[in-house]
Amino acid sequence: MSKLFPNAHQRTKAPYRFDIVGSFLRPEALKQARQQCSCGDISCADLRAVEDNEIKKLVAHQKAVGLHAVTDGEFRRTFWHLDFLAALDGVQEVEAEKFSVQFKHHSVRPKTLKIVDKIGFSDSHPFLQHYRSLQAIAGDYPVKFTVPSPSMLHLICTVRETDYQPIARYAGNNQLLLDDIADAYKSAVQKFYELGCRNLQLDDTSWGELCSEEKRAAYAARGFDLAQLAKDYVYMVNRAIADRPADMTVTMHICRGNFRSTWFSSGGYEPVAQELFGNCKVDGFFLEYDSDRSGDFKPLRFIRDQQVVLGLVTSKDGALEDKNEIIQRIREAAQYVDINQLCLSPQCGFASTEEGNILTEEQQWNKLKFIRDIAQEVWGEA
Repeated sequence: MSKLFPNAHQRTKAPYRFDIVGSFLRPEALKQARQQCSCGDISCADLRAVEDNEIKKLVAHQKAVGLHAVTDGEFRRTFWHLDFLAALDGVQEVEAEKFSVQFKHHSVRPKTLKIVDKIGFSDSHPFLQHYRSLQAIAGDYPVKFTVPSPSMLHLICTVRETDYQPIARYAGNNQLLLDDIADAYKSAVQKFYELGCRNLQLDDTSWGELCSEEKRAAYAARGFDLAQLAKDYVYMVNRAIADRPADMTVTMHICRGNFRSTWFSSGGYEPVAQELFGNCKVDGFFLEYDSDRSGDFKPLRFIRDQQVVLGLVTSKDGALEDKNEIIQRIREAAQYVDINQLCLSPQCGFASTEEGNILTEEQQWNKLKFIRDIAQEVWGEA
């Protein structure tokens, strides 16, 4: 029992009181192998062997630190989102003059996506094998798998893209595009479930952009109805997960960008809170709250029965926060959401792209031990 919060209790299902967003710093051996493979010095099979070995070590480390579910650290990906989206039927990754958003202080390798045919999800999607591999490595231990949210495909191809030209199927019919994307995800959710996935996270920066006054003004100036866009994105997620079995947890991580410890969006959740928190039928939200860029906790008043995983500990640098300040911020959030609907995690992953954030692996693990100890103190569990 928690001495700080007498009514707080442990939680035995995802999301957990002590949780993570999912990505981890890539070990040097993995970075080197990926570079060698891209240059043709080693085979794809050789690269997979290195990935397998590094993921085995990562999973063991996650178990040792006390995580209740382990990820593959996104070790098989270059980007947190493009790898998955580009492998959907009807989607093509293309070179671009610049990345679709501009990060503070850093430039991302210019890649983007283009819709070239009907959107779909097939049995050949490589992430199915990624999941199989993670499950085999983890054995009987629970795993967590992360994929970009369906709204990301629509956002990248039709909203960020200033010269979007729809293919014939979607010309003048945005609703059909929304439905096709959502139905592709519905197929993906079912296939992951059939493979044993019970803990799926949708990663999403679209809501971070819709929280930003600067980006809202820019999109409105181009003629976008932001209220309708928010409704459309909730609609897609709800349609995608509507048929998920009762024993499958689906959560959403809302991000403001995470590349080399920088970001591209700022702004509190208030502009989207009522629509998102009030109507999106995920089981929990992983919310960034590590800096004033994320605003206050007042928007949490729209949370219904979902779990809220507070990202109060930054993944963007290695310095440990003040424990008492973190606990005080949990108290503040508990004014809007019951303490037993709250959990704790890093604000984001440690490496949303293969470059990773600017901290060491030791600092990465110290962050997780820090969060684990606070969860123990607040909810009485490690």
